[in-house]
Amino acid sequence: MTNIVDWVAVDWGTSNLRAWGIAPDGSVALERHSAKGMGKLRHEEFPAALSELLDDVVAAGTVPLDVLICGMAGARQGWLEAPYLEAPTDLRGLAAGAVRPAMPDSRFAPAILPGVCQKSGADNVMRGEETQLLGLAALHPDFSGVVCMPGTHSKWAQLSGTRIDHFSTAMTGEIYEVLRTHSVLRHSLTGDLDGPGRADGFATGARTGLDHPEQLLGNLFAVRASALLSDRQPDWCAGYLSGLLIGTEIGSNRHLIGEQAVPLIGSSELCALYTHVLGMIGATGVPQDTTNIVLAGLKAARSHAA
Repeated sequence: MTNIVDWVAVDWGTSNLRAWGIAPDGSVALERHSAKGMGKLRHEEFPAALSELLDDVVAAGTVPLDVLICGMAGARQGWLEAPYLEAPTDLRGLAAGAVRPAMPDSRFAPAILPGVCQKSGADNVMRGEETQLLGLAALHPDFSGVVCMPGTHSKWAQLSGTRIDHFSTAMTGEIYEVLRTHSVLRHSLTGDLDGPGRADGFATGARTGLDHPEQLLGNLFAVRASALLSDRQPDWCAGYLSGLLIGTEIGSNRHLIGEQAVPLIGSSELCALYTHVLGMIGATGVPQDTTNIVLAGLKAARSHAA
């Protein structure tokens, strides 16, 4: 069966590849998923991965079919590097910075959006999150404030309409996995990590991180010491470690959080945890629908290119 669309929106992450066929009226005509994320492909394998995903998709109008891509396909180790826009910057300029990789399959005309970088002594980069921020601005045009994007490398961005002023990164998710699997703490994190004690451990860790973010390195060892001296079980220890890292991240960014609710863009599970910890300091986290956000961002980027 042939699927006819106006254009294709693609979110090419490190682990997964997602595509949506967009109809002429802006609705989603089809949705595709693939496990062929950037981290699983060599440079020369990207064109075939895209052709395979869109094999039965054709353009409603003239060929080739426009394919607008955000995410890690534009990284240095991806398909074709898309140079960063430098913050502060207006995200409406994303499409102007897009690059067009060679595509042997002439049915498709891919363009890869750039990421955003930050220099001047505060070096930082993002790739993919900038499109989500543009999507948030498209869905909530009056928003101005801090946005939290929980994940392996969490982002905290100051957004004013479509303008990103500055941002920071916290390696919270990656640090959790490294400590859980490769540090001395791993000895206290074997067995059932999702038992009934996890919630109490999380609350204890989150409070410690919020109150003393500057003491993270010392407080991390409490995972091991509590197991040895207080008979804390693996579920409590896992909860404590997760809560401590998230609490430290939020505590370190506490000065950015005002009275306005903080949009949260990430997995529903992580956003629920961040909402809980934000509530512990009297702040409000508002989880966003990530699919709607990235689609809105890709649509907005394309519309600003017209």
